[in-house]
Amino acid sequence: MSPTPPPLRTLAIDFGLKRIGLALSDAGGRFATPLEVIEVARPDDAYPHIHAWIEKEDVRRLVVGLPLNMNGSRGPAAAAVVKWSKALEHHANVELIFVDERLSTYEASQQLIERKRGGEHLTRKDQKRRLDALAAASFLQAYLDGQLPPLEP
Repeated sequence: MSPTPPPLRTLAIDFGLKRIGLALSDAGGRFATPLEVIEVARPDDAYPHIHAWIEKEDVRRLVVGLPLNMNGSRGPAAAAVVKWSKALEHHANVELIFVDERLSTYEASQQLIERKRGGEHLTRKDQKRRLDALAAASFLQAYLDGQLPPLEP
């Protein structure tokens, strides 16, 4: 188990070519909450929106999910995430951390299934709109709890 990160406001990013999920920690850096899903024509279109959140919430750290292959290796998708994230880091001037996101989308979809079973009405569109933000919150919470170590870019 890795040490718990220092408390500071953290924004998590679940990168996608069409949708980018965001989650935010509390100011004490202990709890992750799904924030929103940004729908984009191109991933670079999300930069101004993310910068606005960084400024508004005084974010000091970005935690970006790295889509590793199931065997732990890195493919073209992981390389694209690193490249996109490095450009964001350069302009945002915040700490950038990568974490393994392999099972975060699965865990998020399970949460949505449980909510539907609990009686919450969620259309397919609602599920799509929430899934990426829930995935970001899932890996952010694991990171904040010290259960998900940072990865080298």
